Amino acid sequence: MPCERKPMRYGHSEGHTEVCFDDTGKLIVTCGNDGDVRIWESLDDDDPRFITVGEKAYSLALKNGKLVTASSNNTVQIHTFPDGDPDGILTRFTTNATHVTFNASGSKVAAGSSDFLVKVVEVSDSSQQKTLRGHEAPVLSVAFDPNDDFLASASCDGSVVVWNIEEQTQVVSWPLLQKTNDISNAKSLCRLAWQPRTAKFLAVPVDTKVHLYKRGSWDHVSTLSDDLLTQPINVLAWSSCGQFLAAASVGGVITVWDANSKLCVERHKHEKGFTVCGLAWHPSGSQIAYTDTEGCLGLLDGFSTSVPITPKATAEKSERGYDNLFDDDDDDAQLIDEGWSDTKSPSKKAINGVKNDDDDDDDFLMPATGRVRNRGAILDDENSLDTGSLKLGQDEYGVDGGADRAVMPSAALSAAMRPVYDGPQPTLPQKAFQAGSTPVHLTHRFMIWNSVGIVRGYNDEQDNAIDVEFHDTAVHHAMHLTNTLGHTMADISQEAVLLACPSTNELASKLQCLHFSSWDTNKEWMVDLPEGEDAKALCLGQGWAAVATSALMVRFFSIGGIQREIFSLSGPVVCMTGHGEQLLIVYHRGTGFDGEQLLGVQLLQFGQKRRHIINGEPLPLSLKSFLCWLGFTAEGTPCYVDSEGVVRMLNRSLGHTWTPVCNTRETCKSKSDSYWVVGVHENPQQLRCIPCKGSRYPPTLPRPAVAILPFKLPLCQTTTEKGQMEEQFWRSVLFHNHYNFLSSSGYEVDEDGQSQSQKEQQELLMKMFALSCKLEREFRCVELAELMTQNVVTLAIRYASRSKRMVLAQRLSEIAHEKATRIQDEEQEETEYCDIRQTSSGYDQPEVKEKHHNRQEEEPDQEPEEQEDQEEMESEDGAVAPKRLNPFAKVTGSPSKQATPPTLPSSTLANCLKEIKAWMKHNFLQLQILHSTTPLRTG
Repeated sequence: MPCERKPMRYGHSEGHTEVCFDDTGKLIVTCGNDGDVRIWESLDDDDPRFITVGEKAYSLALKNGKLVTASSNNTVQIHTFPDGDPDGILTRFTTNATHVTFNASGSKVAAGSSDFLVKVVEVSDSSQQKTLRGHEAPVLSVAFDPNDDFLASASCDGSVVVWNIEEQTQVVSWPLLQKTNDISNAKSLCRLAWQPRTAKFLAVPVDTKVHLYKRGSWDHVSTLSDDLLTQPINVLAWSSCGQFLAAASVGGVITVWDANSKLCVERHKHEKGFTVCGLAWHPSGSQIAYTDTEGCLGLLDGFSTSVPITPKATAEKSERGYDNLFDDDDDDAQLIDEGWSDTKSPSKKAINGVKNDDDDDDDFLMPATGRVRNRGAILDDENSLDTGSLKLGQDEYGVDGGADRAVMPSAALSAAMRPVYDGPQPTLPQKAFQAGSTPVHLTHRFMIWNSVGIVRGYNDEQDNAIDVEFHDTAVHHAMHLTNTLGHTMADISQEAVLLACPSTNELASKLQCLHFSSWDTNKEWMVDLPEGEDAKALCLGQGWAAVATSALMVRFFSIGGIQREIFSLSGPVVCMTGHGEQLLIVYHRGTGFDGEQLLGVQLLQFGQKRRHIINGEPLPLSLKSFLCWLGFTAEGTPCYVDSEGVVRMLNRSLGHTWTPVCNTRETCKSKSDSYWVVGVHENPQQLRCIPCKGSRYPPTLPRPAVAILPFKLPLCQTTTEKGQMEEQFWRSVLFHNHYNFLSSSGYEVDEDGQSQSQKEQQELLMKMFALSCKLEREFRCVELAELMTQNVVTLAIRYASRSKRMVLAQRLSEIAHEKATRIQDEEQEETEYCDIRQTSSGYDQPEVKEKHHNRQEEEPDQEPEEQEDQEEMESEDGAVAPKRLNPFAKVTGSPSKQATPPTLPSSTLANCLKEIKAWMKHNFLQLQILHSTTPLRTG
């Protein structure tokens, strides 16, 4: 019965915690040392409902919509569930209650206390109480007999007692535990467990084993053990079918036994080895929820609690005669295909009518491997165990036999043994979301948090409103909006706030824009989407807005409300974001399998030259992860974050590939912790995010603090000096690619920042060059020289010459000559290009116009974009168009200031060269000493 261990998450403060499922199995309920009872819709629920029951909550029980808790005020309280309304106090003790539990019908509650008493209280009338006296130390746990005749309790006095509830007397007492004077000193909580339904066995944890006592005779009939259990068992829990027993130890080991075969069928270790103090089976038997003493909640998912087929049922089937020997259902062939044992095995003898009396435990079908085979396909429906159509198993272990036993029909047995598809399973597609937002179902949530501002949404009994806050109040003052339309999506820029709401039965999905940067008096516009079309994602850019809809379309609007282009997507949108003239869209390319999402990405650029930079390429994600955040850096480079915390950035210089630049999980203290990204900066290199303890999303109040994480490329051997310098160099190259992009897009660039980045890269290359010389890696030195500029190669030649490496100096001289020749060729081409532009200034002459017209006729297939480019180049004045201001730059220059080309000017290169020479002069002695550790060669 293989299962998957889900990552644990933060649930309560450090201390004792307990867990249970509600009657339907849809909710997980926990209590802890913080005095709260929390109601989780799933393990990923980041905003669970909670009920405060006191300063501390020691135990809880849930049945029939009634929640009973033992709190620190010495009372046992009852609340309605799931509303959490107080429904009175069931009983009181002189000290705190330690454990509470319901009976099978939910009509009674039993509670044990540190004042040595056990009380049984009627839920409908709390005045009807029975007090069981006899323990001489605090009570550890209590457990109802499913037939309501008996109650079992364990105590710090070392005894486990079975009580007759009606007579309030002890039936039997076993001295099984080590004596202590308080629960805090007890080695184990000793949570007892009665076998459900048949109630034939009481399970008692005794050190590292589980003793099974038969109801009525109270004999010790069996012991369940596991060699890997080295610390005392803390809690026990039976599956609803009564066949499987789960146990959790002080050391964090969770073990599941098959009570019929007494074999361990599942074993899991707590991810950090903490003590497991709470354990509960899902009503269907498919999951086990557990809690630890650190307040964390975990889940084991994927159990198969099917019941093995007994030889008795198979023998009865064979007694029907030979009429069905050659029927359509070839059961024997399927048994062979399934790997069952041959006729010499005990189980096959039993089928042939011969009982194997040597081993009572083999009174069931056994595979040829000698292990109990998982027959999960027989009872794959969650409600199969509740239909009463199957009663299989040995009489000794609580399943009725004889004439009262119902035998599985041959048709059902044949259907269960048919081949089942066991290949890759399709993954549920990720739903569309707005980057920088928290889930829509939260009453108080972030609708967007980006580098411009924050939009909060409130939807509770007091208010249904939207608050808009700007990081820079010079952009606009804060706004408070009434959310009458029920907007669920938002985006904010330095020009506007964009909102959208889903459609209802009466109203269409609407897009609303608050254009606060408009100079006229009308600063708001709204548009209704066509019928049957809902907004799924939206974003703002510089002078435009876009919305992706459920009809697989993207609609563009001007910032003033004019409808513009529209195009179709290849799949449902997942997320969409904009920055300046760029639009980034992620959508589903198809169906993923085995937990993988199959996503595609499109990157479009508007402006003077509209082009598709990335068109439908797959978006790389970590294994079995999903997209968590999508956006641009402050400098305009696309990046995104997946659920594994890996941050990836677009590398424009490497064919528009995606490079991982950070892993936020490496800085998390626990697997349940995460970082919620709100912004990325390339200069300075900063990842701005919010730490979230035990969840994926931060609360709105109090306002969370933003943390800054560093970037680090996942190169090999980054603990060595060589690896560190390589990581710094390539990270510097990646994070300064945006200068070339801004320049090619017609924006101004920061000359000082660009020169500083080149200086930093060349210094790192020289350091790696010196290290390679020390290690006598001359070929590696030549490879590094290929990455250097011509002037820095000259410094490398000087260093190699002084180090008596004449062969290396000769090869470096050849590289320097090649670089100088290449620079001269580029300068010559640039001069010729300028001459052509000057010649084209006489475009008004008739012969020139005629030549231009004839050339257009000769080239009818020329692209329109190329024609536009030529028209721009062949303008009347022949002047170069001025560079545009970069609206996202921290400090912008005058509009008339020309942007620098991708290569640095000679003055900047000269300054950079002087600084590198000064660094070389200052560090040359140190490099000589570093190099002198190896023998010098004369060449």
